[in-house]
Amino acid sequence: MSVVRLMLRGGIFVAALSGCLVHAATGEREQDPEDRFASVFVEHCAVCHGEHLEGEAQGTPLAGALQHGDSVDDLVRNISAGFPDRGMPAWAEVFDAQEIKSLALWIAEFRGGMLYTDFNITSELTLPETAIDSEHYRFTVETIAEGLDPLPYSLSVLPDGSMLVAEKMRGLRLVSPAGEVGRLVYGTPKVYDDVRDSSVGLQYGMGWLLDVAVHPDYADNGWIYLHYTDRCEGCNAVSRKLKRPVSMNALMRGRIRDGIWVDAEILWQADKVHYSPFSDVAAGGRLAFDPDGFVFMSIGMKSMDGIQDMTSPHGKVLRLHDDGRIPTDNPYANDPKVLQAIWSVGHRSPQGLEFDPETRALWETEHGPRGGDEINLLRPGRNYGWPLFSLGQNYDGSEVAYGRDKGSELELADIEQPVVNFTPSPAISSFVIYAGDLFPDWRGSFLVGSLKATDLYRVEIKEGRVRHQELLIDDLARIRDIETGINGEVVLLLEHASGGRIVRLVPAPDETLQARAGD
Repeated sequence: MSVVRLMLRGGIFVAALSGCLVHAATGEREQDPEDRFASVFVEHCAVCHGEHLEGEAQGTPLAGALQHGDSVDDLVRNISAGFPDRGMPAWAEVFDAQEIKSLALWIAEFRGGMLYTDFNITSELTLPETAIDSEHYRFTVETIAEGLDPLPYSLSVLPDGSMLVAEKMRGLRLVSPAGEVGRLVYGTPKVYDDVRDSSVGLQYGMGWLLDVAVHPDYADNGWIYLHYTDRCEGCNAVSRKLKRPVSMNALMRGRIRDGIWVDAEILWQADKVHYSPFSDVAAGGRLAFDPDGFVFMSIGMKSMDGIQDMTSPHGKVLRLHDDGRIPTDNPYANDPKVLQAIWSVGHRSPQGLEFDPETRALWETEHGPRGGDEINLLRPGRNYGWPLFSLGQNYDGSEVAYGRDKGSELELADIEQPVVNFTPSPAISSFVIYAGDLFPDWRGSFLVGSLKATDLYRVEIKEGRVRHQELLIDDLARIRDIETGINGEVVLLLEHASGGRIVRLVPAPDETLQARAGD
């Protein structure tokens, strides 16, 4: 997963990224805190359960089905109380509650192939060669286009079936309905590719292109919206002190004419005081429209101290008119002491943003720290807790409580809880609320991608509660974005070291569908 937490050490923010500590100012790697929990397991548990959970003569395997439950809560309970009659001690007498939770998380991560240091950047990308059986349909995975930059961020489907792809360190690219990858669109916001590679293959930098979205009335007005990070150097006190660039989210719209970006308008841009030296992996950066002419934009935690600061855009979802004006019915529109574009606050690393026209609800997916990935129903004026509270924990095993010692009056009861909590964290990414015709039994379902797990999930949510969850595809590739095609196919944007790729899910041949329907 991208960003874990920030700590203040001697006046310099330090970010726990991808399982290692990285100075925001220098990028230097520090000790990996995950080693501690693997070591705890090897030292205290492996003698009975095996170093790879395979079990030993005197102990039970922890791989496969578990008799007493396999959730993190089940593991915490079993580790804490032990099974003294079977020779397993009560570890609550040895470790405190946070240490036991850390151990349970490590076991759950190992079982699910989701150790947070394994990001599946370079693992082999092989599409399924045969049809996949799901609960309602058999479907196949087909390639639409390949040869994109290895780090694409988003795609948007145009009315004619062509697609716009945002490559975060290259720019905006048009892909034809037949999958032909065109040249970069000339004149879009400048992006930068001066990155630092991490020890697990992730790349850190700033000045990236993030989401691309077409206006709901694109066929009539031609507007295309770009969520990007504006980068500058020497433009605020932090940049001058560190002698390095800073960046911050911004929103622009424009049109494409003959391969050129024209009619550009900046709709929202933060004051330079909020620009941050921290990598854009923390920038969030999604867009969503509602049917009433409003556009929402999500901003991640490029500053920990700014997330609960109502004058700062960090860790917020903003709501604007589609021309950039501040709506007069925003929750803080009449408060001059607050950033009036705010819709919701307390977000960590937003990855997906969608408006459901059927229920008229705004939904968001978000990376937690270690554990605690979320699907959130975004209510106006509500606080989602980061970095004061989380269902996950910091990667050093401590409780998420950043800022509570600074006199915060926010209590747990004030926090809007996630509708879905993914623990251990698959690094859920973007999603779509399916409304197409090819898979009618999926209508209204959330199709949710993941980065670390490289899985695709289908989640049924009714009346604000999870009713059902299904794993549609296991171990595909890092799924960066999901859209619905013009014919109802499910379109996935895959991120991979060998090159980005666009694939689609389509029903298997008709005779297979008919047989499935008769089961």
